[in-house]
Formats: sequence, C-alpha cells, structure tokens
Amino acid sequence: MHSNTREADAGSPFRVLIVDDHPLYRDALAETMRTAFESCKVKSVGTLEESFAALDGGFAPDLVALDLKLPDVTGISGFAKLRRRIPDAKILVISALATGEIVRSVLDRGAMGFSPKESSAAALRRAVREIAAGRRYVPPQFRAASAPAAESEDGDSHPFPAGSALAGLTPQQNRILALIREGKPNKIIAWELDLAEATVKAHITALLRRLGVRSRTQAAMLAETTAARHAGKKTEARAFLDG
Repeated sequence: MHSNTREADAGSPFRVLIVDDHPLYRDALAETMRTAFESCKVKSVGTLEESFAALDGGFAPDLVALDLKLPDVTGISGFAKLRRRIPDAKILVISALATGEIVRSVLDRGAMGFSPKESSAAALRRAVREIAAGRRYVPPQFRAASAPAAESEDGDSHPFPAGSALAGLTPQQNRILALIREGKPNKIIAWELDLAEATVKAHITALLRRLGVRSRTQAAMLAETTAARHAGKKTEARAFLDG
C-alpha cells in the first residue's frame, strides 16, 4: 500500500504539513521549519479536514506539526484520526495545554514528539531535527512526566509537577513541607516524623534553599499555589482527553 509519508531524498525538499488554526502561529512555525532545514516545502492548514484535503491532493509530508486543539476535533481525536490516515507519518504534537498526562497519551499513541506552544524557536528546531532523524523528542521538563508516574520511596505519587522547583524535593522534605502547610511547628514535625528537631531544621533550611524562598510561610504559599495550578491543569487535561 502506498504511504503518504516518505523519507527525504538527497536534494529534494523536506516536506512539512502544519495543522494549526492560528494563522500567526502557523506563519511563525513555517519560518522555523524553513530555518531548520536547508530545503523545505511547507503546507499550512487550519483544520483536520483541510489536512485530509492536502493529503488527498498528493502532499506527502515527511513531518506533520499538529496542534491538538482544532475547531473540527474534540480532545485528541484529531491526532487519532490523522494517525490512522497516515500511520507511518512522523507527527510532532504541539499544544498550549501541556501536562505529563497529555504527553504520555500522544506518545503512547504513536507521536514522535511533543512541544509546548510556548517553546522557543531554538527548542522547536531541535525537536523537528530530532524527529526528522527518526528519534523521539520530549522537552526536558516532561521527560520524567512522560514516563509512568514515578513513586516516592513510601509509595506515594510525587505531589508536584515535573519541571517545578518543588519536584526536586526529597521524599522527606516533601513530608516536612506537607506538615509546614498544616501550620505545625518544628517540634511537632520532629515528633510526628520521629526525627531530632535539629534534623528537621536542617531539612527545612535545605528545602528553603532549593525553593529559593526565605521563610516557611513563603514555602507553604509556593506549595499551595503550585499544587492548585497543577490540579487545575490535570483537571483540564483529563477533560480534554475525555473529549
């Protein structure tokens, strides 16, 4: 069966299909593609239906840059439909809604890479070159999150998103931070965790330095806002994935 994708032949243009409903972003993305490849032919469309029309018209892309949020699709159904239409295509998913769950979902379904819409032009060029060379690309901040959720040593899922300063805390620092958020003083924290009070103070000093804050109150506020933001994104991502 004839495939809609092909390997770029020496001397022939590298073909990119951009599927995004924002004209300004399409133009910027097309320019990035032209700077990433010495010889590049770009076709830009704004809907999934238009992408199918381009394929029907004989455009055989080496790479598809696909926005997940399109006016004629729901959730990740657009990616799934395009994947079925061109199963051998190298697809780079681009989305403003970037969570570990969404990254995992599209990679598990065959995407060659994922790029948040706020990525720099340099990061995007790196992504498309990696994919063009046949390698998967995931931004550094999502590499841990794109794998099955890691567990801490006591079996609890990590409470904060990959890429945040809070994600770098040790399991013990996370326990202490949780108790700080409850308003408990060092003496009570030491008693609940069966630690010396001096050890608790050392952990708090280390986690404040790690978070770049000066007080327990600032650490608690950072944790609260980060957790709330992460929960909101997870809820939005779940609703998006569920269509």
